[in-house]
Amino acid sequence: MLRDIAEYPNSYGPLGPADERIETGRYTLCLGRGLTWNTVQRQRFALEETDDVLAEVRAHLRARGRTRTEWEIGSTAPDGLVDALLARGLARDREPYAVALVLTREPEPPPADITARRVETFEEYAEASAVQWHAFEMPHDEVEDVRANLPQMWEERVNLMHAAWLDRRIVSAGTAAPTEHGLLLYGGATLPEARGRGGYRGVLRARWVDAAARGTPALITQGGSMSRPILERLGFERVGEIHMLVDDFS
Repeated sequence: MLRDIAEYPNSYGPLGPADERIETGRYTLCLGRGLTWNTVQRQRFALEETDDVLAEVRAHLRARGRTRTEWEIGSTAPDGLVDALLARGLARDREPYAVALVLTREPEPPPADITARRVETFEEYAEASAVQWHAFEMPHDEVEDVRANLPQMWEERVNLMHAAWLDRRIVSAGTAAPTEHGLLLYGGATLPEARGRGGYRGVLRARWVDAAARGTPALITQGGSMSRPILERLGFERVGEIHMLVDDFS
């Protein structure tokens, strides 16, 4: 179960008011706020059904005014699905491969000069979000789009935000989504000038404390080429893999 959640996190996380999840016997289609956040997960069909499934997914998206989606293909997907989709015009995503990672033991605490906890006010939430935007070099137009939605996102509070402070300033932040099996981790980021100071370790510890308090002591995430080595050094274990493709059919 932890592997399936790690490979297909959006199929298990809580839904916000603007989110939709279409469950079928052959796949799960997850749709988020806006028009561009879409992903196909948990593929459970025979390879010869690929054309039918691709047409069905595109029809769902077109009906909602959407013409682009990501396919996240995990280790339980049909053999050969990645090559079959590439042959049909899909392309590898900018970050085309990740591993599914799980932490089931308490992580080490951060250095003494790091304070970490869940954010408690909108001002903290906005500051933590800005850390993520800066660390991930998010394009300006995307930042402005998210910034405009921040008040509503804070009011909804579907996900959790944890942050780490150094010298009274947020230097590291990460989003988490509660599930009945543990916390799903997203968007862990540290300001470039504060890296190596233990900020991310503090955010990780704060997430663990929350997960344990909920009776689900496990942290579940995906690691790309940059984050995987860091997460594995912090104790995460590899349980699966994911290939990411993009279908732009506009």
